[in-house]
Amino acid sequence: MRQDLLLTPHFHLSELTISGAAERRGIRNEPVGSQLDNLRRLAQCLEVVRSNLVGNPILITSGFRSREVNAIVGGARTSAHLDGRAADFTCPGFGSPREVCAQLITNGVVFDQLIYEGTWVHLGIPVFGEPPRQQVLTAIFERGQKARYLKGLV
Repeated sequence: MRQDLLLTPHFHLSELTISGAAERRGIRNEPVGSQLDNLRRLAQCLEVVRSNLVGNPILITSGFRSREVNAIVGGARTSAHLDGRAADFTCPGFGSPREVCAQLITNGVVFDQLIYEGTWVHLGIPVFGEPPRQQVLTAIFERGQKARYLKGLV
């Protein structure tokens, strides 16, 4: 895989496939076929996000996850990360994750799912050919419990 592949003007494939969990365990986290196509679409959406955040760089902490990597990090079995349709990120130059979410909602950025996760933002794009749901959720984390999700930006 060409890790330095430029998907869009500001996003490389390596940014959308990086995984500390995979690196620590020597797991190859490489997209193929439609997963790579989805990552290109995701990068295009992230360009719109970056523009809405006044051009500030987006720091991606998780993008594509192979099934093995997704299991290790405790991701949902139906996670959009599995097929390259989701990224978790922050944008410190713009503001807090909550401020980022509010900006994207206010400016009408098109997405399938936007989740305020407390210390990061999760953004997903729809399955190719499907309409975006524009679903906004807030994750609530309580000690010893799985995250629960409330509708809207809470």
